[in-house]
Amino acid sequence: MSTPDESDEPPVFRLAHVPGVIPDKWVRKWGERVPDVPLQLVTVPAAEAADRVRDGSVDAVLLRLPTDRTGLHAIPLYTETTVVVVEKEHVLTVADELSVEDLDDDVVLHPHDDTLAWDELPGKPAIARPDTTAGAIELVAAGVGVLIVPQSLARLHHRKSLTYRPLVGTEQRPVPQSQVALSWPEGETSELMEEFIGIVRGRTVNSTRGRGPTPKQPKQGKQQAPKQDRRSSHAPKRGGGRRGGPGKPGRPGSGGRGGRPRRRW
Repeated sequence: MSTPDESDEPPVFRLAHVPGVIPDKWVRKWGERVPDVPLQLVTVPAAEAADRVRDGSVDAVLLRLPTDRTGLHAIPLYTETTVVVVEKEHVLTVADELSVEDLDDDVVLHPHDDTLAWDELPGKPAIARPDTTAGAIELVAAGVGVLIVPQSLARLHHRKSLTYRPLVGTEQRPVPQSQVALSWPEGETSELMEEFIGIVRGRTVNSTRGRGPTPKQPKQGKQQAPKQDRRSSHAPKRGGGRRGGPGKPGRPGSGGRGGRPRRRW
């Protein structure tokens, strides 16, 4: 975790993520809960994700499983749907979802940065393996073959000429799936790391773990004068009262309506 050093630099939480994983909602929550510590996002290749957090380049990483977890904690967050990326005019697009057997007649590209753990890749093998998923997408767009990836990568590399369909397997020929996980080094977990774990797990701000919410400062406003009691002794009394008391002009001692005095003969 980044901490202030001799130059008194403020603390920073550095979060890496692999392509296709979008941590925006968690970043927003962090800004609300820990406004005094900036969160820096770093995009890293899938093959380097575990090493970057292991060597301390970043404080935590959102990566895909399976991966080498030596010396790392990992909390699985969600599982992605596995899809087949094809041209929009491909015959496979007539189906809403595809099976492994549906790919037997197609060339299935297998990039070197593939994150799916295949026991046996379906379809026909390509002459050469593309270096990256992005390069494999280019080949699919050129009509060379099809590509099997987690759905988030199909969305990341979207092209107008391409589409995708979910891929389902059988007990004999299962389809691997990618799990997105939060990973950080083994050992003592810092307060900032606990705070981010709480955010991705949906803990409330009142959780006992982490630093807790930043206390709000009271607003400075004008002080209102105390309300005066309407029954205050300073309030004037209404006219009229008991018989014989002061009132409107009229008969002496009368509290009724006014009028001319009665003449005495």
